[in-house]
Amino acid sequence: MFAKPIPGRMTAAAEGDVVVLLIGMRINHFRGVHHWLPVLAAMPRMLRELGRNKERGLLGYTLLTGSPRTYYVVQYWESKEKLYAYAAAPDMFHRKAWAIINRKEKKSRQHVGLWHETYVVPEGGYESIYADMPAYGLAAATGVLPIAARGRRGADRLAHRSSARRSG
Repeated sequence: MFAKPIPGRMTAAAEGDVVVLLIGMRINHFRGVHHWLPVLAAMPRMLRELGRNKERGLLGYTLLTGSPRTYYVVQYWESKEKLYAYAAAPDMFHRKAWAIINRKEKKSRQHVGLWHETYVVPEGGYESIYADMPAYGLAAATGVLPIAARGRRGADRLAHRSSARRSG
C-alpha cells in the first residue's frame, strides 16, 4: 500500500511536451452536501474509467487537498488532443457529469465551486528532482531515471532534449 522510497536522486523520465491538468472543487457551504457530494464523487469515477482505458491518454495523477473545503487532482496527459477528446467523448462519464452539473448550476453554484487549469509545457520547460522519494507526480506518470541521466543541475535537466527532438 505504501510505496518504498527509491534511494538517491531521481528525475522524471518524461520525453517531449508534458500536458498538466489541475482540476478541482471548493465546498462553499458544507450544509449543501447534496450539491457538492456528487461533484466530489464524480472525479474518482472518471479516474477509474481512464485507468481502465490507457489509450485515452491519462498518464497519471495525484489527488490533493488544499483545505477541508478544497480538493483537486493534478493530472498528466499524453497530449492536449487526448485530454480534449476525453472531455468531449459522448460515451465517457465526463460528458454526462458535466451535463448534470450544467443543469444544476444555478442551485449548486452557491454550494460548490469548480475550476481547472491546463498547461502544455514544452520539452525544455520542465525539470524534476526526487530525493529518496517513491515515484511521485510527473515521475509516477512517466517513470524515473537516475538524475545523472538528465544532469545534476536544474539547468542541465531543462536543457535535455529527447532523441526525437534532437534528430528532427
